[in-house]
Amino acid sequence: MKIGVPSEIKDREFRVGMTPAGVATLTARSHQVFVETNAGVGSGFSDQEYIQAGAKIVATPQEVYAQEMVVKVKEPLPSEYALLHKELILFTYLHLAADRILTEALIKSGATCIAYETVQLDNGQLPLLVPMSIIAGRLSVQFGAHYLTKQQGGSGVLLGGIPGVKSGHVVVLGGGVVGTEAARMAIGLGARVTILDVNLNRLGELESLFGSRVQLLYSNASNIAESVISADLVIGAVLITGKRAPTLVKRELVQKMRSHSVIVDVAVDQGGCIETVRTTSHTSPIYEEEGVLHYGVPNMPGAVPWTATQALVNATLPYTCALADFGLEAIKRDRALAKGVNVQNGQIVYAAVAEAFPDLPKA
Repeated sequence: MKIGVPSEIKDREFRVGMTPAGVATLTARSHQVFVETNAGVGSGFSDQEYIQAGAKIVATPQEVYAQEMVVKVKEPLPSEYALLHKELILFTYLHLAADRILTEALIKSGATCIAYETVQLDNGQLPLLVPMSIIAGRLSVQFGAHYLTKQQGGSGVLLGGIPGVKSGHVVVLGGGVVGTEAARMAIGLGARVTILDVNLNRLGELESLFGSRVQLLYSNASNIAESVISADLVIGAVLITGKRAPTLVKRELVQKMRSHSVIVDVAVDQGGCIETVRTTSHTSPIYEEEGVLHYGVPNMPGAVPWTATQALVNATLPYTCALADFGLEAIKRDRALAKGVNVQNGQIVYAAVAEAFPDLPKA
């Protein structure tokens, strides 16, 4: 199969969809890989390394998208829509339930569009989302601590405190992978940590993991309100696979938060779980609303591309190889991969996306 790897064009997105090691694996299986020039530079990989691994370097995105399959990191942007075509397999993060325009473009293209974030094992795990969720969870506290500093417009709270002064309070909405990693980082900094989740079994698992170092609360309106009002840093970490994130924190509650506290909503790529959060970028990551700093960058792992690219490709490569080896037949062979198909033959085939846009064509 002929496989294209484009340069990512989302704002300050330095990851790339394939490493030289991944290229070597594919070319050893007799596949051809076409990498856009300088696509890997931001992640620390030169064109020469890709050439040595067996790739052909091409000059334009048109040459990349002319192939049978495109493997990338983030969703296509409007300038790439016209490059999509019916014979194409697109393998990337999509997050369609929060993006009608992109969904319509994919339907129009006729391409088979497979979303990393909905590839799902029989046990419910999301193997291609986990590595980026780990990174985003850890970065959420790192960035949150940074923006709490007074020079960045924050309240001036040191999350770890010092003897004689109480530590900062970090509230994590959601106890999945993102929330767990956020809590791990916050605990490491010495913060007081509260995690809220609706899954009692998960709360029990978190108790086994963290013990008395965190406060674990059932996620209801009362507990959310009490926790958020007292927070210095709120982390939105809610995920419902393939669906738009539910709004857990209304504007009225944000208005009651401490002045110049910080919100980092990792769920922003699925619409966000905090009403006042809107999408930002690495170039302009924060804004102030209702007296609170908001961080809404949807591609947080792009800030650490050397780590993130390798982690991502480690997870995606077995599925990429299966698609390269068997084409669309791979979808029939692998139930997890089949769940990744969001749009095919001009129709939405993933139930949660169809639910989000009931008026669009669906299988």
